[in-house]
Amino acid sequence: MSETGRDESGNVVADASPQRDGSLQPDGSPQQDEHSDHEQSIRFVTDGSLPPTPAPTRTIKDLFNPPRNIAAIRQRLFEVREKIVLQAHEFDLYWPYVDNVWVRQHRGGQDKTGLYVTDYYACRLQRPTYTPKPVDKPRPEGTPTRKKQIREGGKCHMKLKVVRYRGGYHSITINQLGDKTEHLHDLDTMDKIKRTTVLMEIARSEVMQGYMPASVFTVMSEDEAKLAASGGRYLNRNDVRNASQAWRQQHKEPLRVHDGYKYDHGNGIVRQDGTIPLAQAIGNAQVVDPELAYYATLPPNTLKFPEEHRSFLEPYLPPKDAPRIEEGFLPHVTLTYATSMDSSLSLAPGIQTVLSGPQSKAMTHYLRSRHDAILVGVRTALADDPALNCRLEGAGGYGGLGWEGQPRPLIIDPGARWMLTPQTRIIRTVAEGKGLAPWVIIAPGFAMDPNRLEALRYYGGDYVGCTDFDKRWRLRWEAILKALAAEGIRSVMIEGGGFVINDLLLPEHSNFVTSVIVTVAPTYLGQGGVSVSPAPKKDETGRPQLAIRFKDVRWQSLGEDAVMCGRIPAAEGLLPTPQQQPPPGAPVVPSGPVSFFNSSIGAQNTFQRRIPESQPGPSSQPGLS
Repeated sequence: MSETGRDESGNVVADASPQRDGSLQPDGSPQQDEHSDHEQSIRFVTDGSLPPTPAPTRTIKDLFNPPRNIAAIRQRLFEVREKIVLQAHEFDLYWPYVDNVWVRQHRGGQDKTGLYVTDYYACRLQRPTYTPKPVDKPRPEGTPTRKKQIREGGKCHMKLKVVRYRGGYHSITINQLGDKTEHLHDLDTMDKIKRTTVLMEIARSEVMQGYMPASVFTVMSEDEAKLAASGGRYLNRNDVRNASQAWRQQHKEPLRVHDGYKYDHGNGIVRQDGTIPLAQAIGNAQVVDPELAYYATLPPNTLKFPEEHRSFLEPYLPPKDAPRIEEGFLPHVTLTYATSMDSSLSLAPGIQTVLSGPQSKAMTHYLRSRHDAILVGVRTALADDPALNCRLEGAGGYGGLGWEGQPRPLIIDPGARWMLTPQTRIIRTVAEGKGLAPWVIIAPGFAMDPNRLEALRYYGGDYVGCTDFDKRWRLRWEAILKALAAEGIRSVMIEGGGFVINDLLLPEHSNFVTSVIVTVAPTYLGQGGVSVSPAPKKDETGRPQLAIRFKDVRWQSLGEDAVMCGRIPAAEGLLPTPQQQPPPGAPVVPSGPVSFFNSSIGAQNTFQRRIPESQPGPSSQPGLS
């Protein structure tokens, strides 16, 4: 059965343009295939009538203006080499571009909270080989018989576990499942076997506007690079016919070719002389350049930090794609802050003071993107109400995928003074998909309201219970960093405030710091501010000495600010012996006990991000703040 219609001159034309795969039957009718069986299967109600055809969700504009980097994203969702976490709208946008690869096997159901829903997917080629039955079931009069092809199966056994979370934020986590970690074929093989829902929806939307399948196929094929990026390298006219078959059963009126196109005998639908391709016309109709349109979708407070300004920072930053920390070593710790020329952080305690210029502020967010976590004390969290996220272009929520490039906020809060409310800036940031919820590091010894625990977990955060104190009843840095390493945190950026910074600059703590990056603003804040000044240091005779002189120092100007990068010389007595020397850049782990509460066991264990509602301990812990 071939479609008929009229070209721009009013001539009756038959939709029998040459096929990419030569799929014309001996009688001249086009071959039907199985490329979109789940989209195009026709379901009849009891009286034999067809149900209404649902409106397509994609249009031809989605083909010629596809999502940014769609080819690379398709490849990532095909391979799933590591855990991928997407925001809900991203999953809805990108998954239809790979649903020719993944088939949902079954739904695992919800957990007891109702917040988690689990689905299990398998590669389409895990299905058994499909062999068409010799005789199709009787079909209603006027409905064409599908000529299905044999599809070889049982060739790939890769599986996925997909978990949806709908709490204080919405996310979809995609993980490999089982011991088959790679496909036995490439993505191009799947594009040849099966078309994506995106392509079929685009084709259906054009036919539903009254265009002939051959004309739709011609228009969709004009930009081959974008078609291939969306998985349509092997698209043919039969796919377009299949996509629109259900709609055509209800709409028998003649179809037409696109404006500026005509039927050319022997060549099918072609573009008329002097007519620009529809793909180009759609591009020209855009109000702004596609690149500018992308930037228009970013939040207005998105920051950019040029590549040429990044090289001087590289020796002082944790390596990209660093492996998980081996047992016995601690995360890379970068101490960074902005200060005035009189070494002050703010005009007075509790007053937020802006020191960094726009260039150095962008640098700070670049530093955040290079670390797994960002740490502040509770005094800073209470005084500044910071978002503790990364606003750099390319980070999650700012043009990036999921929450990639967003550090995990950490708040040192031994007395659990920080209170979560829906208006808290960091929580609003989480709800907007622009950052992560914090882990709050507290000391036990008081009754914790279970509602506070559940509220923080609802947004993806948690409370960390630490039981290891120094002689001044302060949480030990070694214990905190070792706990973070056990949780997979490979690097920590410590931003403040003054109490935390000064404590880390003490001789007994400075060896935990891998590098220091300080921004110096051209201003004096005057006396009475919060300052950074390490405790005095004296020799054996009591004579004053330099508290710290950095090594491996490099200076760089950024706008009106000056940035100093350096390292703290190792304190005597804390250096490892040669046989214990860690890899370059790895902090030393001093000896000493480390313990954390494990409420499910009721004993001291290495680490667990849950604490009991109450736990005996010191009655007063001023701790780090």
